Amino acid sequence: MYVPGMRLSNALLFAALAIATSAYADEVEIVDATARQAGDTWSFSVTLKHGDTGWDHYADLWQVYSPGGDLLGERVLHHPHVEEQPFTRSLSGVSIPDDLNEVIIRARDSVHGVSGQELRITLPR
Repeated sequence: MYVPGMRLSNALLFAALAIATSAYADEVEIVDATARQAGDTWSFSVTLKHGDTGWDHYADLWQVYSPGGDLLGERVLHHPHVEEQPFTRSLSGVSIPDDLNEVIIRARDSVHGVSGQELRITLPR
């Protein structure tokens, strides 16, 4: 992009930075999450949105935490979802202590790490 009054070298640098920046996705976004009790354990379905660019940058994990910070379960995402956005993946067999009425969902991508966003969901007991 050329800006009037800008030197050509600065204009080229500006254009290169704009292209490089646009090639990378933002942090992963948690769009939705549901929980369903199945006997003594719980099943979770989590919908994520992320600008996966391929193996170099993709949403690679979501986790279920207690409000106290204990990891209760996690779903590893083994490949990018470039053509499938947003996408939903499930995890079953998660043990949740009887005294918990709420859990926290967190997600991670392979470049930014764990997103600053978290989603609290109330367990339908």
